[in-house]
Amino acid sequence: MRTLDARSTALVLVDLMDRIVANPLAPRPGTEVLAASLEVAGVFREAGAPVVAVRVERPNVAEQPPGSDLVAEVAAVADEVVVKRTIGAFHATGLDELLRARGVRTVVLAGIATNLGVESTARAAVDLGYEVVFVEDAMTALTEEEHRAPVAHSFPRLGAVAGKAELTFG
Repeated sequence: MRTLDARSTALVLVDLMDRIVANPLAPRPGTEVLAASLEVAGVFREAGAPVVAVRVERPNVAEQPPGSDLVAEVAAVADEVVVKRTIGAFHATGLDELLRARGVRTVVLAGIATNLGVESTARAAVDLGYEVVFVEDAMTALTEEEHRAPVAHSFPRLGAVAGKAELTFG
């Protein structure tokens, strides 16, 4: 079990957008990651801990591709929405300031893709001094190998890897 403090922990959901969830993904489909992420978000909401949803926008285009909004259920559970224009969620988004204003010291990450948006966000979080927890069964990538490699090698060096059932608030 991983016991979290609701006063200093935030859930950050990365790129749970209609067009990304619909992609062919592995080791689990986007719909499964979406369901797991919403389950974790429910635990956070019940504990009174903030939920931040991050979505990507392509820079320098007049119109975003269809499906670029957050999945409606994700938007509904989010306390805050952050728009990024890079792979990670911290660069030029105000996420760090938002989290610090809420007293957050631990960031719990879930979303798509494990080796891109999630990993890039985690590396920046660590650089900024946050503790990081990865919800392995609430993330996926384009291929199983792209998911498994960071989970096995990078994530344990950056923070703690847990399953959604292991997260509790004390």
